[in-house]
Amino acid sequence: MKKHTLLLGLIFISLNIQAQVLKLKKQEFELHNVTGEIVKFQGKKVLKIERDLNALPFDSTRLEATVDEPHYARLLGLDDFENGTIEVKMYSKLKVPAPFSGIAGFIGLFFRVKEDDSEFESIYVRPKVGRASSQRLRNHSVQYFSYPDYKFDTLRKIAPYEYEGSAPTALNEWFTMRIEVNGESAEMFINDEKHSSFIVDKMFGKNKKGFVGLFVDIGTIGYFRDLKVTKRAYQEKKTGEKISDI
Repeated sequence: MKKHTLLLGLIFISLNIQAQVLKLKKQEFELHNVTGEIVKFQGKKVLKIERDLNALPFDSTRLEATVDEPHYARLLGLDDFENGTIEVKMYSKLKVPAPFSGIAGFIGLFFRVKEDDSEFESIYVRPKVGRASSQRLRNHSVQYFSYPDYKFDTLRKIAPYEYEGSAPTALNEWFTMRIEVNGESAEMFINDEKHSSFIVDKMFGKNKKGFVGLFVDIGTIGYFRDLKVTKRAYQEKKTGEKISDI
């Protein structure tokens, strides 16, 4: 009797830790440390997600350790993205009441995600400061990080402003994020910009191919639709004129 009880208990635990999967049109998303649902928002069916603070607790006194973690919705059916284009429409709004005074609508993309979530690359935005009246704040609108060793605070210390930048984003409105990934570099475009808003010259990640995911962090309610992923072979960059630092 005890053996049967133990077996049933293990099955129950296994079912509870199995990730939830949501389907939006023909795409399926597996939720990793986020809560989510498919909802009708502003007349369209979208994926809505929020960080699950029970699965991954947040501590405002330990920011580096408890943000930029694997809390995201994983696109299923594509586990070998290396180079190419990721494009998605996203909408970010803040939770009320705010769980943390520093919330900024953190929302963006993960790519080259390892199967066990132990490594990945990310570019995300802080829409709250995208149109701030201060240039210093605007310079924190975009963030690159590489999990697990190069989160936002580490990068600010070793290379201030090199892995952050500005972008014309705002809370409570739809915008399109497009990322062009090519070898060790990545560029981010917003809406129909002809030129990128943000460039990562050399990414830190060692995992070179993997899953793609939709990301939100503390205090963000994120809405996503029209995700498109196009794989391409690595393209050799043309050597241009060297520009000296001023």
